[in-house]
Amino acid sequence: IGSAVGLGSIWRFAYVCYENGGGAYLIPYFVALVTAGVPLMILEYGIGHKMRGSAPMSFVKINPRWEWLGWWMVIFVMFGIVMYYAVVIAWCVCYLWFSVSLAWGPDPNTFFFQQFLATTAGPHVIGDIRSPILLALVMVWAACWVIVFFGVEKGIERANKIFMPLLIGLILLLVAWNFTLPGAMDGVRRFLQPDFTKLMSPKVWVDAYSQIFFTLSLGFGIMIAYASYLPRKADINRDAWITSLVDTAVSLVAGLAIFGTLGYMASVTGKPFEQVVTHGIGLAFVAYPQAISVLPHFQQLFGILFFLTLTVAGIASAISILEAFSAAVMDKFHYPRKAVVTVLSIAGFLGGIIFATGGGLAWLDIVDHFLSHYGLFIACILQCILVGWLYGAKHLREHVDGLSTLKIGRLLDVSVKYVIPAALAYLL
Repeated sequence: IGSAVGLGSIWRFAYVCYENGGGAYLIPYFVALVTAGVPLMILEYGIGHKMRGSAPMSFVKINPRWEWLGWWMVIFVMFGIVMYYAVVIAWCVCYLWFSVSLAWGPDPNTFFFQQFLATTAGPHVIGDIRSPILLALVMVWAACWVIVFFGVEKGIERANKIFMPLLIGLILLLVAWNFTLPGAMDGVRRFLQPDFTKLMSPKVWVDAYSQIFFTLSLGFGIMIAYASYLPRKADINRDAWITSLVDTAVSLVAGLAIFGTLGYMASVTGKPFEQVVTHGIGLAFVAYPQAISVLPHFQQLFGILFFLTLTVAGIASAISILEAFSAAVMDKFHYPRKAVVTVLSIAGFLGGIIFATGGGLAWLDIVDHFLSHYGLFIACILQCILVGWLYGAKHLREHVDGLSTLKIGRLLDVSVKYVIPAALAYLL
């Protein structure tokens, strides 16, 4: 759950749901969850649990010629995605501090892009390193290093046992607070109001499958590594369902908090609702600070709660990426955990500096587009081919169903061999 619930669960899901028919979007979303998300989660849990290793080691045990696929997964995540992901968490840390004095002022848009990021003309102009972001980046990597350094039981498990209840508590507190604000319920209605006509659009279904693959941390090698630490008699199917449904629930509840705030902002400023709604980075660092500034009371506390929520969600996901690559290196070369985690944390920090410059936002867009679309989708397709066709989905199904009270049956075979590869090929 700590890996699956990340920044995308909080800010991406709500906007995608709003844009694609509100409550009606939940129909294609749950279809995608059942036909692709949960089966792929079970596949990754099953591989890791049966083979007792990281992604590269697990794939070697299936077919020695496919070790490279495991390394592809963990390398593009460790030396790509987590490098810019850690910088976005660093932005959240900075905004946690800015919330104390509402440093973004009356124009959060100008503050974020010009003063805070000092964005340049494009990726060809790197610009200066932004010292506040660099300092926050050191803090983020230090936190990840400390947690993963102490291993799974004393580090990652202990951290997530604190982080996940804290995260859910913070989100529920934000929702409860939101519902006391004038106009908040209008925002919630806009968020969930079903528009069933949109279900006829292929884009809505594409967005549903795309969101499922992004939000559940699938194709990263993370769930394979995490599952390798599960007890021998773990209920694989139940665990996969719980992880997937909790991630969805957190996304929905976070959406209530976000759209409640936007509804309040629309009522206070008198702007049409459509003008205050934005997505992704703009939502978290422009629209939300703007909404915080017009709150009648406790603006600083509201800002601290929101950006603390994002920071906690981000770090819980970042440590899973660091662990996935660390586990692969330890399995292959038998180096000690402490040395591996230390070297990787330093390398991750140094690699992320490019995203902490004036040209960093442009580079973030480029790297995110190619890695999270092409790298991720191709890795998932190849994983399905390896397990579904070469290894045989039947063997994996017998393993997970033999351990589980809830049987997945032939849904796993059909999904892994046909549904997931077809959906991902279409997305590609």
